Amino acid sequence: MPYISLEIHPLPTQTQAALLSRAITQAMVDIMGKRGAVTAVHISGTPALLWTVGDEACTQPTAYVEIKITEGTNSPDEKAALIHRVHQSLRQTLGDLTEASYTVIHEVPAENWGYAGRTQRDRQLARA
Repeated sequence: MPYISLEIHPLPTQTQAALLSRAITQAMVDIMGKRGAVTAVHISGTPALLWTVGDEACTQPTAYVEIKITEGTNSPDEKAALIHRVHQSLRQTLGDLTEASYTVIHEVPAENWGYAGRTQRDRQLARA
């Protein structure tokens, strides 16, 4: 049930978006132990005119990735491995990235996060 949002410069092609979606979903399964069937990936692009680093328009591919997961479900080592793998997937798909390409993992409390009308806390209680 993770939600991953990627903002990329330059605008990704359909093929690049499909490759990134597949690679990131697989990383969530392999590293974080998440279910691929409920992993959502949203990819959007930003023109260079609207993305600057150091007050200059980006000339290299740039990415900002936000990942939302349930709080306490993954270790620091798993999160570090995921950030590394996401960065590698971006580089393989887009080429050399600007240094100011970021990945952020947000851990959301189970009572504040859910899908299909049920919170993660409700799911945890039902399993217990």
